[in-house]
Amino acid sequence: MHTTLLPGRLRQALPVLLGCFLTAVAAQAQPEPIKFGQIDKADLTAAPFAADSAAGAVVLCDFGRSRLRGKRSGLEIVFERVTRIKILKKSGYDEASVEIPLYHREGDQEKISNLRGFTYNLVNGVVVKTKLEPGGAFVEKRTPNVNVQKFTLPNVQEGAVLEYAYTLSSDFLFNFQDWTFQRDIPVRYSEYRSSIPTFYKYNILYQGNRTPDVNLMSVGQTTLMLDNKVGDGLSAGLTNGTLSVTASTEDHQWVLKNVPAFRAEPYMTTAQDYVARLDFELTGEQWPEQPYQDLTGTWDKINARLLADEDFGGRLGQAGALKAQLQGLAAQYPDVAACAAAVRQLVLAAMRYDGTDRYYAREPLRKALDAHRGSSADVNLLLLAALQEAGVPAHPLLLSTRDHGRVNKEIPLLERFNYVVALVPLAAGKDLLVDATDAQLPCGMLPERCLNRVGRLITKFPNDSRWVDLTPAQRHVHYQQVNLTLDADGGLTGNVHEEHGGYAAADARAQLTALGEKKYLAGLQQRHEAWAMPKLAVTHADDVDKPLALDYTFSQPSTEKPDGGPLYLSPLSEFGTSQNPFRHEQRSFAVDFGAAQEELVVINLALPAGYELAEVPKPANVNLPDNGGKFYYAVSAAMPGRVQLTTRLILANPVYAAEDYANLRELYRLLLEKQAEKLIIKKKANG
Repeated sequence: MHTTLLPGRLRQALPVLLGCFLTAVAAQAQPEPIKFGQIDKADLTAAPFAADSAAGAVVLCDFGRSRLRGKRSGLEIVFERVTRIKILKKSGYDEASVEIPLYHREGDQEKISNLRGFTYNLVNGVVVKTKLEPGGAFVEKRTPNVNVQKFTLPNVQEGAVLEYAYTLSSDFLFNFQDWTFQRDIPVRYSEYRSSIPTFYKYNILYQGNRTPDVNLMSVGQTTLMLDNKVGDGLSAGLTNGTLSVTASTEDHQWVLKNVPAFRAEPYMTTAQDYVARLDFELTGEQWPEQPYQDLTGTWDKINARLLADEDFGGRLGQAGALKAQLQGLAAQYPDVAACAAAVRQLVLAAMRYDGTDRYYAREPLRKALDAHRGSSADVNLLLLAALQEAGVPAHPLLLSTRDHGRVNKEIPLLERFNYVVALVPLAAGKDLLVDATDAQLPCGMLPERCLNRVGRLITKFPNDSRWVDLTPAQRHVHYQQVNLTLDADGGLTGNVHEEHGGYAAADARAQLTALGEKKYLAGLQQRHEAWAMPKLAVTHADDVDKPLALDYTFSQPSTEKPDGGPLYLSPLSEFGTSQNPFRHEQRSFAVDFGAAQEELVVINLALPAGYELAEVPKPANVNLPDNGGKFYYAVSAAMPGRVQLTTRLILANPVYAAEDYANLRELYRLLLEKQAEKLIIKKKANG
């Protein structure tokens, strides 16, 4: 069988600049879709929710609006929200716990006010509501710049309706409230409104694979009460030292109805990369009688700001206690890559990664060195400082981890990054990317969490700054060579040599470290329940430059009563792929493996004397479009008494677009179909 899978239909690239398809309408007041405290008694019954029975909860209405208002010290953003959720079953109880991030910096902070909530239950036909008490809400410090307002609505039961509302005020005009229409539960109705004085310009970007049900723009007016000093030079009324400024506004209304729950899929980055949402970026400011100020960030500005920042550029000269050990390394290792690897080993020995990801180091690196523990920024900024101290040319490379979200190359926003590694230029225009957070990886191999398409190089000379492709040369490789001996009763004995290479080796070593060798091997035994495995051995566990190897022997007695008839064998059931990772018929976003994949299984089967393979299964050779990958399957019985089975899966692309999903799913279906075919072993006619 030779099959070439056809390319799928192209999908529109996202995100889209929403301003490109806004509809201008006359200014008019739109009624609010929800009133806090006014619920429909029918929402407390089960009848309207039969179609949502698979979900734990459903959002009945989520309504938010943001505007700017004046205050004596300037302007602030005011964001108001009302949310109503129906609990369908116990799996939806988590919706009662709410977290609201609050940004703060240099004495200014976002604040929550007018927080209120109710839980409604229908008891003997009567609506009973339970109020959110003040003691049920508290603020938790999450990071140096983010606190989290947390609260949990009380008396949650199956069938209950939850409702909460709050107002968030913010002095940070760059942090205009974004909006997410889609959640991991269905959303019946989601609406967001914004009203922005024309003094300020924002880029509004919409991400999603469907057009909003309502998408309107209108022109309105607002009155801003400003401090006289703030509004100096404006034509406006002055009362008691306060300016009353009338400003035109650009008002937007977006609605999405009946939004399905976002379904997490295998091989994806964070859900925030795919859910339907709006993002706002402050780009300019122009007050009356004053020149326009371009507030758009540029990569050159970001480059200069980072290098001048004490928490970033200021750390690059802090090799500290490692200086003495770095002396003479360049002479000892004249090859740049070898010297970089030696420096990395010193950093690995000096400091351990604590699991926190950021691109800046708030404290001097000597503190993290003294503690022998630090964030990814502490570790890798120390690595950069050490490389430069050793004479190795190295530059910071910013990136965003897979769980943090994709970087948009068209929008210069530093907030989109949360990680830094070192880039060492090599000969012939090649780059060596070096990270020192994981001792189980060789030098030049980034952790899988960092495989998020592109990074931004930060250099002293802006013209040298550029985008760097993070696609790794290393693959996820799994190889198994199996030697089996079949007896006339259908029992099996054999030995297996298994190798995990590249990112598969990193995964296996991480599991081995977490479990210990004894538990790791016990887990292998559990995966092959019918086997007796008297001998297991792991090699190259500590040599990260080599594949992790596993060798074991096994025996499996026959479970069938021998009667001299044919023997049926499915050897790949123990060694091949067990299930299709792509269970659903459709997928609206990319399949992101991070790295290319390769799996190879070679099984050599010795038959009992007097037996032969009744029929050689048909081979398979399935190719993805554009050399994107292949599946190969073949069975050979060229030698008497011996059968060789080979199966190989290659996925050459780290990322497959959504339109390629159907081809990937079909490839795995064909793979599993061939692997499920049984070998029929029978006695020879003259045996």
